[in-house]
Amino acid sequence: MRYELFTALDLAGEPPRHPSEFDRLLKTALAERPRTFLVDEAQWLNGEAFEYFRYLWDEPATQLAIIFVGGEGCHTVLRREPMLSSRIFIWQHFTRLTPSEVLEAIPLFHPIWADADPDDITFADSHAAHGNFRAWAQLTAHTRTALARTGRARVDQELLRWAFSRLA
Repeated sequence: MRYELFTALDLAGEPPRHPSEFDRLLKTALAERPRTFLVDEAQWLNGEAFEYFRYLWDEPATQLAIIFVGGEGCHTVLRREPMLSSRIFIWQHFTRLTPSEVLEAIPLFHPIWADADPDDITFADSHAAHGNFRAWAQLTAHTRTALARTGRARVDQELLRWAFSRLA
């Protein structure tokens, strides 16, 4: 975990060899300015990793916010770590976007959707994304590729069908 944080913080020099030196370096870096760690797939972390995040967060000088994001079972895994879960400020469960939320959010998400026909956005959601923001991110990447390859300026249903065929 220390090496991952060293890299993520883009710290200069070589990583320290001893844990105490490493911890001191990380705490100093985290005290310099506010930082936010986004820890995705948190349900796969072990107790030692959670304990280390808690250790860094508890340091009075650090200016650290940690966002744990995870899929199925994440809440259960985090709750099993009482020293960490007692420090969690907000537990937030995200659900799929409703069709009206899709029409509101997706044009703001990426420029390729900003001038897309709302019927095409609805088509894309009902055939591929299903209100799932991660699916929208994948679809957007494939749709950008399709726009570049075809030279088209706007999304249309033919282009979307090609993008759907690239989704896993």
